[in-house]
Order: sequence, then C-alpha cells, then structure tokens
Amino acid sequence: MSLVDELTILARAGKGGDGVVRWLHLKGREYSGPAGGNGGNGGDISIRGVRDMSLLGRYRGEKKFQAENGEDGQSLNCDGKGGKDLVIDLPVGSIVENTATGEVHELMEEGEQKLVLKGGRGGAGNAVFKSSVNTSPMECTPGLPGEEATLRIELRLIASAGLVGLPNAGKSSLLNALTGATAKVGAYAFTTLDPNLGALYGFILADIPGLIEGASAGKGLGSKFLRHIARTKLLLHCVSLESETPMEDYRTVRKELDSFEGTDLSTKPEIIVLTKSDTRDSAYIEEKVKEFSTKGAEVITVSVLDDAQVKALADQLVKTLRAL
Repeated sequence: MSLVDELTILARAGKGGDGVVRWLHLKGREYSGPAGGNGGNGGDISIRGVRDMSLLGRYRGEKKFQAENGEDGQSLNCDGKGGKDLVIDLPVGSIVENTATGEVHELMEEGEQKLVLKGGRGGAGNAVFKSSVNTSPMECTPGLPGEEATLRIELRLIASAGLVGLPNAGKSSLLNALTGATAKVGAYAFTTLDPNLGALYGFILADIPGLIEGASAGKGLGSKFLRHIARTKLLLHCVSLESETPMEDYRTVRKELDSFEGTDLSTKPEIIVLTKSDTRDSAYIEEKVKEFSTKGAEVITVSVLDDAQVKALADQLVKTLRAL
C-alpha cells in the first residue's frame, strides 16, 4: 500500500458555554435571588496512537477537527453541560507540531494519548456574583474560546526493515516478491514517491523512496527519505547488478546515511542485497559478492524472477530480524 506520511490540519477545541443571568422565583415571594448557572467547559482535543499506518490517507478530505462547545448555563443554578472531548487517532510513529507555539508531541506506543488543545472555560452565571453588598447581581461572563492551532503531522515509520538504495535499485519489485505487496514498479527514477509497506511473517518491511547524492542536504526526496529509515531495525541495502558502477552506487547511499544528523543510521545493521542477478553471468556476480563482502555486512544476491533466491532471502531476513 502507498502511504500518506504528511498532513496538515486545523484543530479547534470547544468554546466554553456562557454564564447566564437568571432569577429564582418562589410562590408567594416576589424575589428569591439570583440563580443563573455557569457555562460548561469546552471539549479538549487529544491525539492517540493506533496501529493503522494508512490512517492519514483517510484524513485527506477532512482538514478541520472541532471539539464540542460547552452549553450555556441554565436556570435554578444549573451549570451547562461540558462539551465532548475529541480524540484524533494517528498512526504510531506520528510527530505532531503545533505550528503556532512550536510544541511537539510524539506517539510511540499503541494507545498512548496526549492532550494537544485545551477547551475554553465556561463563563460564570450571576449566582456567582451574589454578595452581602450585591444581592441582585446582573453580571455574568461569556465562555472563553478553546485553543486553536494548525497541526503539522509527520509520520516516521516504525518498520522492522527498510529497503534502501538508489532509484531503480529494484526495491519495489523486491518488496512485492517478498511480501505480495503491490508497490508500483517502473523503469524510471522515483517510481516510489511515498513509502510502500508489506508484511513478512509479521515483520513490516518498508520500501523507502530512492535517494540521490545530496539527499541528506535536501536534494531529491531528501530528508523525506532519510527520516523514515531512522526507526527501522535493519537496512536492506539494495544495489542493482544491472548498474555499471554498483560499488559507487553503494558508497553514494552510505554517504547520505552517514551524513544525516540526529540518527544512528551509520551504525544500523545492514544486509547488502545485490538485485537483478539475472542480468549478469555467474563470474561477474561472484566477483561483486567478493568485493562487497569487504564492507563487513552480509551479502545476498537475488533476482525477483528466481523463486528460490527470493525464498532464501526471505528466510535469512526473518532469521536476522528475530535475532535483533
């Protein structure tokens, strides 16, 4: 499935209900005193982590989120009903930024819930203002508005393994072969513009958009690519044997991974997967396997046209992930 990983929404907590001026009239008595109730508080807005990576895509057509307003005060000193809180479910791994205040909330666990916007306080009814020197108060106060903000939501995948490599390294084809996913495949750069996901025996694999030299500085898909692999346990570094310069391709990607600040990408476990092995003869493949073995990572060759090679890679991948 293709993943929506960025979204901006407008969220507004509920307004507090107004306090009211009311009077209590008892039979046989012309006046018995103030009895205006307070307004109810407006509803809060919270975010909650759920295990549904596709959830942001369903919010695309719903950009405004509003909690319920509090009700106005009532007669007989009865307060208005508080507004209902609104809980916005977001995928685990979401980072939510209040663009006005810069406040950031991060959801790392399923069921984790955080308050992001506070509802307005209800106003005071005239009964609150009664005193020995003000026995017939005419004052009441309006409810306060709820907090409002534009929230920028960014999803950083929490996947078991991320498939990385230059554009056209065969990542999407490999994801499809390993998991039965239906990621788009094409013979041109940046076929994958958003991450694709697949499941292999309960492990989530993410086909991350390809990068180019300078991605860590924002070129190409830039940090959009790099931020997604920051939370993966394992890198499947795909290098196409169809390329005339496979080692140079590998070094280009490694340079970008090592240059991306604030992460441990340079030390993350890695399996080097030499893809499209059907395009080269056995002597050439053997030479490249020997060359890449000097990098200190396990090297596996695969062609998506060879079921036995795909199964061998899948078995080794599951074994490695279970050990992490």
